Amino acid sequence: MNKIDFVIMWVDGSDKKWQAEKEKYSPVSNSDSSIYRYRDWDLLRYWFRGVEKFAPWVNKIHFVTWGHIPGFLDISNPKINIVKHEDFIPKEYLPTFSANTIELNLHRIDGLSENFVLFNDDLFLLKKVTEKDFFIENIPLDTVALNVHCPKKSLISQYFCINDVNIINEYFDMKKSIKENFFKWFNPKNGKNILRTLVLIKSPRFPGFYQHHLTNSYNKQTFIEVWEKEKEILNNTCSHKFRETTDVNQWLMKEWQIAKGNFKNRSIKFGKTFYIDRDGIQNTKKEIVKYISKQKGKMIAINDGPMSETEFTDAVLSIKKAFEVNLNNKSKYEK
Repeated sequence: MNKIDFVIMWVDGSDKKWQAEKEKYSPVSNSDSSIYRYRDWDLLRYWFRGVEKFAPWVNKIHFVTWGHIPGFLDISNPKINIVKHEDFIPKEYLPTFSANTIELNLHRIDGLSENFVLFNDDLFLLKKVTEKDFFIENIPLDTVALNVHCPKKSLISQYFCINDVNIINEYFDMKKSIKENFFKWFNPKNGKNILRTLVLIKSPRFPGFYQHHLTNSYNKQTFIEVWEKEKEILNNTCSHKFRETTDVNQWLMKEWQIAKGNFKNRSIKFGKTFYIDRDGIQNTKKEIVKYISKQKGKMIAINDGPMSETEFTDAVLSIKKAFEVNLNNKSKYEK
């Protein structure tokens, strides 16, 4: 099997130069500029500690940044490749403050392996993982199910889901795709989400895809193929300085792999996402702390949301303590 790289995107929302440039380009009514999208929980060192302890086999870590570098990070480590936006994103799209633009151009990173795993900075490893948790025989692993998306003005990502599946349905026949990969779609590893597929199987086209909101495993070739076929819409998305409702996003690449049958099954129990914005802070914080300290899954995602300054400070302290239970030793990626 080919080597596997990790790609992680990070923004230091407190960087004054970045704030000034963002403000310069931000429209007055920008609905995609919430502080929750850029707030730093100061948990990044635990990401690197988790990689060292639970995925020492990783070939390279591509750290994608506007330009800021965490103070603790030892950039002399041979496994770390610092990648600034101008290093791989075409100049006509820069500067950008849209994760969609950054993600859709990742295949252009110099030296990126054919197989790579995309992390956001709110995703953390909690247990030992192997290459086969992400790829088997160079085929990406995923948890799959049909889904419907219910957009509303404040949930901009739901528009991306709809835009993505519009493209998928231009190239793939749902019934043919599912029939040819029947035992993948109805694999017990998909868990109770199989019920979503059963309910929606009579749809004339793909109504949408379930998103696990964890890491995504990608073949670089998928990005190249989709860019060749849909350059206009990808170009339009990347021309936006901030995310817009007309955008597509990286899930288009994930769904392309699924519709094409280029995937193997990964258990729904691989990890869990916690939504502070949806479920509130108090109960969610307790569940997050327990999930981390007890290592209940191999991975966790912590989705930020509205809370007071006091609640935020308390949540950060509690979650740091939880990480310290199993990741208290400084990693080789730290100074």
